[in-house]
Formats: sequence, structure tokens, C-alpha cells
Amino acid sequence: MAAVLKRLGLAYLAALAMGSAAFSADENVSPDADFTAREITQALFKAKPGERLDYTGRDLTYLDLSGLDFKQASLARTDLYGVDLTGSSLKGADVSNARLDRAVLIRTDLSGADLRGATIFRPTVYSDMQNSHADAPRFAGANLTGIRVQADLSGADFRGADLTDADFRPLEARPGQGTLVTLARNVLKSCDFSGAILRGADLTRSVLMFSSMGGADLRGTRLVEADLSKVDCSGANLAGADVTGADFDGANLAGVKGLDTVKGLDKAVNLDKAFR
Repeated sequence: MAAVLKRLGLAYLAALAMGSAAFSADENVSPDADFTAREITQALFKAKPGERLDYTGRDLTYLDLSGLDFKQASLARTDLYGVDLTGSSLKGADVSNARLDRAVLIRTDLSGADLRGATIFRPTVYSDMQNSHADAPRFAGANLTGIRVQADLSGADFRGADLTDADFRPLEARPGQGTLVTLARNVLKSCDFSGAILRGADLTRSVLMFSSMGGADLRGTRLVEADLSKVDCSGANLAGADVTGADFDGANLAGVKGLDTVKGLDKAVNLDKAFR
């Protein structure tokens, strides 16, 4: 009996060893991904100056691509669901119509990237529960036209970005619907939208407390029920914007253009507490 148990034990240990080896070989591989993380890392490392790798339309789901410089690679229509891009640089990359849902975007640099028509649903943005704004991704100068977002991106840098027709509407029709992890609204506290273009963007119910929108183009922007408390809108153009139910407590409206054409101003909250 002891001999049998011994043989079984050795077989079990051998199976574990084989399993461990198999796991190591398949490390960072999604069942559906077209590449391994190692293959992409090696390709980027070997890329010559000015050479832009092409991953257009490929499946890179769940890969650990943290810390990589994508050297302006083409990721148009690429499936980046659940991918870890912690500390990665996608500066100037083509990420148009890509899916970044559930991606890890801690300190990811997307400055100057083309994100037209992309989706960013429920990404991981902070490294711990402290939600340090230093972890937030950077979108300065990026093309975010028509992007669809559901996220807490507090502290993100959108300076000079083009957010024309960007859709920040909540995925829930009203607060309290959806799953426990579904945000009732987009949270964009302390973001920098200085000089950004937000023409026709939909920021319905977004939390924008302490954000800077100085000189931003907000013509036709929907800010219905948005929290604009302590927001710096100085010099922004609000012509034709809809601020029905928006909270202006402590907002800076000095030098704002187009206030006489703003919709729902009579239904805004705490407008008397705004600075003009």
C-alpha cells in the first residue's frame, strides 16, 4: 500500500511540474490573443527608428504590456480588453476605434494619440484605494473625437485634446441601476481640460469638481446635471451649451463667452455662488 501511495505521490508531483512548465510557457497569453506579450515586447524592442508596428484589428486581450513604448504603433480597431498598459507609452499611436474596456491605464501616456471612436469602459486607473491622481493617464493633445467613456479618470490630463462629440453619458439610465461596479456617472475630478475642444460632447451627470476648463471650447456641450462646483471655466466658450440642473457652486465663470445663449441656465443650481 505504501509503495502504491509513493508512486501516486511521484506521479502527482510530476503532473504539477508539467503543469507549472505549461503555465510558464503560456504566461501572459489570452486564449484568443493573436500574440504573446513576449512577441510584442521583442518586436517593439527590435523596431527601427521611425518604424511603426501594425497591430490593426488584432486581438491583444488580457496581455501584460505594461512599461512598453509602442513607438506610435498602429492599434486601430485593436481589441485591448483587459490589457495591462501600466506605465506604457502610446504617445502618437493610432488607437482609433479600439476597445480599451477593463484595461489597466495606470500612468499610461496617450498624449497625442488618435483615439477617435474608441471605448474606455470601466478601466483600472489607480494602483490602490487612495486613488492618487498621479496614477491617472495622460491624453494631452490627443484626438478623442466620438470616444465613449465610462470611468473614473480623476486627475487625467486632457490639455488641448479634441473631445468633439465625446460621449461621457452614464451607462445607467439613472443612478442605482446596473451592477455594483457600474458607476452611476463619469468621475472627472481635478482633470485639466485647458484649451480642450469639447464641442457637442455629452458630459451629462459627470462629476467635474475642481477641474480646469480655462479657455476650453464648450460650444453645444451637454452639461446636464453635471457637478461643476469649483470648476475653472474662465475664458471658456459656452455658447449653446446645456447646463440644466448643473451645479455651479464656487465655479469660476470670469470671461466666459456665450452665457447669453446657454440653455437651462435658469434651472442650474448654485449659480449665485459662482464667480463672474
